[in-house]
Amino acid sequence: MNGSQLLLNSRAAGLLQTASSRAAVLRVSTAETAGAEVLDFGVSAEGGLEAGLLLARICLADLADVRLIPAAGALPLPQVWVQTDHPVAACLCSQYAGWKIQVDDYFAMGSGPMRALARTEELFTELPETEGGAAGFAAAVGVLEAGQMPNAAAIDSIRSQLPEDSRLHLAVARTASQAGNIQVVARSVETALHKLHSLHFPLDVLISGTGSAPLPPVAKHDLQGIGRTNDAILYGATVNLWVRCEDDLITATGPRVPSGSSAAHGQTFLSLFKAANHDFYAMDAALFSPAVVVFHNVRTGRSFQFGQHVPQLLRESFGI
Repeated sequence: MNGSQLLLNSRAAGLLQTASSRAAVLRVSTAETAGAEVLDFGVSAEGGLEAGLLLARICLADLADVRLIPAAGALPLPQVWVQTDHPVAACLCSQYAGWKIQVDDYFAMGSGPMRALARTEELFTELPETEGGAAGFAAAVGVLEAGQMPNAAAIDSIRSQLPEDSRLHLAVARTASQAGNIQVVARSVETALHKLHSLHFPLDVLISGTGSAPLPPVAKHDLQGIGRTNDAILYGATVNLWVRCEDDLITATGPRVPSGSSAAHGQTFLSLFKAANHDFYAMDAALFSPAVVVFHNVRTGRSFQFGQHVPQLLRESFGI
């Protein structure tokens, strides 16, 4: 399946329809705001584990399997497992939180396939076209990580970057919620791909990917939640990538992919975030990647592992 046949927004819209029809079971709520359908997965709504798994799949445009698997390693916590055969489309074209939404006093990190419709981020100059380039877009689907539901001004700001004939659908959850907790920790593969892109690793050699990371306890407040969910990936995630390339490309790039390649490695994310005055973009970009990355080269049959977990730091971050 090539990129132009994936139609990410259409795929995600089907999952949103499922969420809306099962709102009571999922403990989510739906509303119409400024002409957009807005689903609350974990702001005022309770949400839950099933809602979080569905939210993560929406974020990945239904091109990945997301589930909870039993605890592994030193921590007695379930792992968030992600599996995809379309890693670039699912993770970079859709899941990556590359849309910063800031209107007056409203702030959210925007992700989901609406990004592939807008294509306003510089990243998209190097990513495939997934929406077919045709008129008549029925849906634009976004996921917002935010402590509040979007107001009319925020929705209008998002809509201004989208095709005029698209119908906007938004799913929202705060980090300090069950659903928000899961959807952030489900970004293990995405962080590996974004790091590879920053290292100029050719994306077209990526075939498939899996990732797992420990699901931390739901935080008391969003700031603590941001710290715990990021630490889960930086110090606890394992990502496996299947590639087709020369081994030399892997050995040259691999050591720079895990979070351990950053000089900031070894400190809790919250401490680093506070030191950067709560500005993600002021932090060392090399830190934003999984703890362990394993490459499997289908061309040569060889595998390469880089990085290591830091369970003692996770215990400190998670309070367990």
